[in-house]
Amino acid sequence: MFISIRHFIAFLLLSVTFLLSSCAVPDNFETSVKTQGAIERTYLARGKYAVGYFESATKEAKCGKFEVYYPTNAPGMRFPVIVIANGTGVKASAYSVVLKHYASWGFIIIGNEQENSWSGDGAEASLCYILKSNNLRSSSLYNKVDTRHIGIVGHSQGGVAVFNAVTKQPHASSYTACVALSPTAEQLAANLKWPYDPTKVSIPTLIFTGTEGFETKTVIPFADLQKLYNKMRCPKVMARRKGDDHGPMLYSACGYVTAWFRWQLQGDTYAAKAFTGSNPELKANTLYQDQKFNLS
Repeated sequence: MFISIRHFIAFLLLSVTFLLSSCAVPDNFETSVKTQGAIERTYLARGKYAVGYFESATKEAKCGKFEVYYPTNAPGMRFPVIVIANGTGVKASAYSVVLKHYASWGFIIIGNEQENSWSGDGAEASLCYILKSNNLRSSSLYNKVDTRHIGIVGHSQGGVAVFNAVTKQPHASSYTACVALSPTAEQLAANLKWPYDPTKVSIPTLIFTGTEGFETKTVIPFADLQKLYNKMRCPKVMARRKGDDHGPMLYSACGYVTAWFRWQLQGDTYAAKAFTGSNPELKANTLYQDQKFNLS
């Protein structure tokens, strides 16, 4: 498929306009998002940890600044990391309520203000900052980072960034699990000069998309989602959340995203039941459709 410069610019403007208008996260999303399963409901609620926050200036112009959320009421403990990859024009500060949610479940979260994340270079800069902070006595994160358990999650263009961060960036091998929310379809991404190769992803991957509107007409039609899933050779799970368009996918599957990282990065056996066993909760949840599991 060929896209002219004019259509390319028009598409980007449309995408940015759509994302900026539709990706606002309700402050009360933890109680307002509809759930069905007990595990989904458990991990959509706020976790037990109090959350601290700091931000740091950076010479990485593409990142603007780093924003870090971390558990504070657990002296002496180390915590896994979740790196955040932004969607088009949607800075991490625009959905801070989601990042606080993840941190409340025992993760160190780092986001930034990057608006074009597809290459994974902003995620790489964020991860480097976290790893450096772990060794700095002056840092709030000194000796608090579980460097063996690092995840990454991204929405839309950020989903492309996830795949590139875990396959192409210098610290690609540091990641142990990832989540792509409504990732831009591979062919569309290639047309937009955001290439990625899903066959190179080697870590457990969770993919969620919606079923409506801009999501399925433009960003990732169901046929393209199936192609993406089938190409991946890693342990993987996918599902589509019924009735959701592109924007709400930033937060509407948050219960299962949290459960995924709790399982993959913290060994939480209860969270694992959402995805494993003879009848995973996600498989039986009628708020979702087209669920597929291949975790071998």
